[in-house]
Amino acid sequence: MTTPDLTLAVPRAPAARLSEWLDRQIAQLLILPTVLILLGLSIFPMLVSAYLALSRFSLAPGGYELRYVGFRNFRKLLFGSQQFHFLGTFGTLSWFAWLLLLVAAAAVVFGFLRYLRRGRPSLFGILGRLIAGSLALGLLLLLLITLDAPGFPGSLVVTIFYVLAGVALQFLLGLGLALLCAQRIRGRNFFRVVFFLPLMVTPVGIAYAFRMLADMGKGPFAPVWQLSGLAEFAWSADPWSARLVVLIGDTWQWTPFMFLILLAAIENQPRDQIEAARIDGAGTWQVFRDITWPAIASVAATVVLIRLIEAFKIIDLPNVLTNGGPGIATESMTLHAFIAWRTQDLGGSAAVGYMLLFVAVVTCVSFFNFVVRPARRHEA
Repeated sequence: MTTPDLTLAVPRAPAARLSEWLDRQIAQLLILPTVLILLGLSIFPMLVSAYLALSRFSLAPGGYELRYVGFRNFRKLLFGSQQFHFLGTFGTLSWFAWLLLLVAAAAVVFGFLRYLRRGRPSLFGILGRLIAGSLALGLLLLLLITLDAPGFPGSLVVTIFYVLAGVALQFLLGLGLALLCAQRIRGRNFFRVVFFLPLMVTPVGIAYAFRMLADMGKGPFAPVWQLSGLAEFAWSADPWSARLVVLIGDTWQWTPFMFLILLAAIENQPRDQIEAARIDGAGTWQVFRDITWPAIASVAATVVLIRLIEAFKIIDLPNVLTNGGPGIATESMTLHAFIAWRTQDLGGSAAVGYMLLFVAVVTCVSFFNFVVRPARRHEA
């Protein structure tokens, strides 16, 4: 039979308890100043810009005046005098456009009903899918109604064009170059360095370089343009050729980013599986489809998400190459906000910035939920 321990527990001193608490929380305490600084640098400008978006800035004797106008700046962009600048000029929908819109709407409804039938749908999941589906259909309708004559796209459509076409082209080129440089070819280290160089050049430098290269009268390719009969063609005066030049410059700058990340993912995949597949007689396409792509899918989805976030902020190339022209043909939403700010329309500039924030956040969050997370679950 054991006797109970009757010794009284000696209470620890407050200094000892404080020391133990500090030992447990030391990691959070060390990063707390950095977190507070980052939150201050990000949240404070957002609050100020939100106030500006609901106000009208005007110069006054001895300073300036901010007058609260509510949502008039947003109403001006969507339904008022700036509608042509932001949304564009509307045309007519052809039967093919209506058919494409109906197919897209059916796909959105089917995906939503499938989510509800899987069981236990959350409130945030329902709201998120409703917002993402509505935005997707709205942007598709805007694309169809402004790209068809006599419509003319505004800065929102031009930004979506830069983002979707640019990121897709950069991903395909980066993936192709990564697959080539992952092969055992002579001089592959040299090509890796060459493909990395555009990423080290500033966007303004790239814009001036492409402005010089695209000069059909005095540029280095002027003899080629003259022999091909294009010397008299002013690419900067045509909306779509100007947009393509901006897209090519952006692709040249950001393809190395895709290339580096995808090359690292390809080279880190298990080599024994590829060698076993080669021995079994699998072809190059079969190896890529069944082994390489499943191994790099999560990395590919993540790098596309990072590039999507950055692509919405494009401003240097259209500003230097075309100054947003001809007219507003190459003007992105960021450049739209910058030009409004430069003309002292601070409220309109902030409103454009918040519209860009809404579109970018919904697009990137939707991509993360519908592409990145499934890719990671599949890899796990």
